[in-house]
Amino acid sequence: MSKQLKTIPKFANEAEEQAFWETHDSTDYMDWTKAQRVVLPNLKPTTKTISLRLPQHLLDSIKAAANSRDVPYQSLIKVWLQEKLHSQ
Repeated sequence: MSKQLKTIPKFANEAEEQAFWETHDSTDYMDWTKAQRVVLPNLKPTTKTISLRLPQHLLDSIKAAANSRDVPYQSLIKVWLQEKLHSQ
C-alpha cells in the first residue's frame, strides 16, 4: 500500500521555496522510489584560474605548437596535461 502524498504548494519566489524545504521532508511530497537518474551532458566543469610561471622559450614553443594546430595555447596545455595524467 503506497503512502498518500501531499501536494507541493505554489511558491511566490525562490526564497519562499527554500524556506519551505528547509522545514519539510520531501518524502511527504514525492515518491523517490520512482525517481530516474538524469544526465546533463552540456554542463561545463567548474574551472579554477591558476598562475603558472614558464620559461619564455617554453611558452613560445607551446604557442607555436598551438598555432600549428589552430587552437588556443591554454587549451592545448589543458589537453596535454589531461593526456599525461591519463597515461600514468
